[in-house]
Amino acid sequence: MKNKLSLILFMLLGIFFTDTLVAQYGYGNPYGYGYGNRYGRQRSIVPQAQAPPKEEKPLTSEEIVDLQMASISEALALNPFEEAVVRTTLIKSVQQRIELSILQLEENKMREEVEKIKVRQDEELKLGLPEDKYQAFMELQENQFKTNKIKKKNKKKKRKKKSKE
Repeated sequence: MKNKLSLILFMLLGIFFTDTLVAQYGYGNPYGYGYGNRYGRQRSIVPQAQAPPKEEKPLTSEEIVDLQMASISEALALNPFEEAVVRTTLIKSVQQRIELSILQLEENKMREEVEKIKVRQDEELKLGLPEDKYQAFMELQENQFKTNKIKKKNKKKKRKKKSKE
């Protein structure tokens, strides 16, 4: 009777402590070092492939024109009809320029085609806008290029001043 009682007591203790032993020694790992091997964490010989950086999709002609339309319509005080004329004309010319850049023509041929696109754009704008707004648009185009150059020169001057100080 004593043997049976001690056997039952030993089995109950084994059942109660099995969870603790498994948690302590890592689910039956014969070396008792948790989830890894007995030498600790090992590095793989095979290099892991890194995910390629996400390529930014180039802007479409509509997106490019939409970015500029707010400033153009504000500067020229365009009504909705005039704004639509300017928008469609600019979208068409920007799309043609994008197509030209994809073709990768020779430098002289590219210059000629860009000039043709610019002439067509100017003609369409001249027909769709009143004379004073057309002239204002042309001045705005010229001034944007000049202001960009001026801003770049000012940045260079500021950098030189900071480096001297």
